[in-house]
Amino acid sequence: MRFHHVCVEHVTAALPPEVVTSAEIEERLRPIYERLSLPEGRLELMTGIRERRFFPPGTKPGQISAETARQAVLASGIDPALFGVLVHGSVCRDQMEPATAAAVHHQAGLTDSCMVLDVSNACLGLLNGMHLIASMIELGQIRAGIAVGTETGRGLVEGTIESLLAAPDITRKEFKQDFASLTIGSCSAAVVLCDSRLSRSGHRLLGGSWKSRTSTHTLCAGGTQEGDSRLRMATDSEALLHAGVELAAETWEMTRGVLGWENDQLSRVFTHQVGRQHRKLLFERLGLSPELDFPTVEFLGNTGAAALPAAVGLGAEQGALQSGDKVALLGIGSGLNALMLGIEW
Repeated sequence: MRFHHVCVEHVTAALPPEVVTSAEIEERLRPIYERLSLPEGRLELMTGIRERRFFPPGTKPGQISAETARQAVLASGIDPALFGVLVHGSVCRDQMEPATAAAVHHQAGLTDSCMVLDVSNACLGLLNGMHLIASMIELGQIRAGIAVGTETGRGLVEGTIESLLAAPDITRKEFKQDFASLTIGSCSAAVVLCDSRLSRSGHRLLGGSWKSRTSTHTLCAGGTQEGDSRLRMATDSEALLHAGVELAAETWEMTRGVLGWENDQLSRVFTHQVGRQHRKLLFERLGLSPELDFPTVEFLGNTGAAALPAAVGLGAEQGALQSGDKVALLGIGSGLNALMLGIEW
């Protein structure tokens, strides 16, 4: 997959106002920790996540996504009338029907000639959205588009805490399956892509590759429970870690071949933000220097499909990207699916 006429014109990250530390979560779980003799500080020690952020209770993803999209369109400098598609790609959405993208589009100030749709693919949704938009630009179907999404993790974390406290006989093994749910945070991100002839930034999206391994689709599964609309998730964290890293290694080899890149040519790498152990194993397996990473998981937690693009937005905002940098986006989502893209910044 190669692109010749696509630029990443702007990336916006929007962070929630409320900070919740891992220590605070463990304090709420003190009865479980004491009964299972779990050491204090275990959550941060094992994941590297010291805190995550939440939007106010009752916040709908589309409400935040609309504002993030407005900011991104404005910052791009592109006439809103030139946007041909809006993709809402987060795990979280307002309802089953209609698409959350409809409400976001209505509030974002784009025209009626702009296609709208949701893309749901676990933590890969926004990158899938970028790929779809880029393909439409490359084919000459549209001149610009935006992929946006907002993860609202409060319900999952608080619902998991309540479920754990309501299960007095829970075992260490059962607690382990819920552990990943406690790492979740909230965040919003939007990516504006456009035809290179329209671009002022010149950040060229070069291409990439994808690969799936759906035999692992049961390793991380989520849904609602009867009588409670809040998401619950069960994760075999260790198996998911190793399967995901192996899939990433195969996809990265394919991506390097498509782009003609060697590891030592990279300037910066942005990955899906899961935790300290995942990052260490991923970079070791791919033969990449950890110095290339731009981590956000320590203060945002795992923010799903918004994690990787939000890291790019924060990196650009903080001056971590320079003109001419070779930038790799390493996307991995449960299912398992991987999508990796290369940008010449």
